[in-house]
Amino acid sequence: MPKDQRREQLLDAAMAIVREDGADALSLVTLAVKAGVSRPVTYDHFSTRAGLLVALFQRLEDQYVQALRNALDVAPHELGTTADLMSRAYFNCLADLGPEAPAISAALQGSEEMALQQRAMVGEYIAIMCKALQPFTDMDIASLRLTCIGLLGAAEAIAREQQEGRIPEAAAIAAFSSLIARGVGR
Repeated sequence: MPKDQRREQLLDAAMAIVREDGADALSLVTLAVKAGVSRPVTYDHFSTRAGLLVALFQRLEDQYVQALRNALDVAPHELGTTADLMSRAYFNCLADLGPEAPAISAALQGSEEMALQQRAMVGEYIAIMCKALQPFTDMDIASLRLTCIGLLGAAEAIAREQQEGRIPEAAAIAAFSSLIARGVGR
């Protein structure tokens, strides 16, 4: 099997482990067993558990960023619609990814290497938010960036509530959309 296909197979197996047993159960050894490959194969692709977690999170982040960009590409130039599209992209992606995303995100906080990688990925999302929202605000870019950081934190808190079954997805989408529009509106 070509190396890139093997990597995708391993990432699929790793996601299955996280889904079935939680992020704490994920190691290069459990991945080798789940994927039916030898341990050296998993070490060749990821080197460390941290490398595996970063690869998983990057995969999730890439899916989310692509969904967000696709939504924004078709957005009319109106704050409410843009906020709604951003919110829907965020929560639809979480729904598609399931509970694995927060579990992997939490596991990424375990080491400085993983935390740095996660901050870089979150930084990319904040930059996308700023670019999409700048036409609708009088804030300078530094203030808008801080607002987007706060909005992302709010989205993560709302997502936890939704994923734990305390609020329906529609309410989560509406709340985040409202926060975006109110947070940056003129």
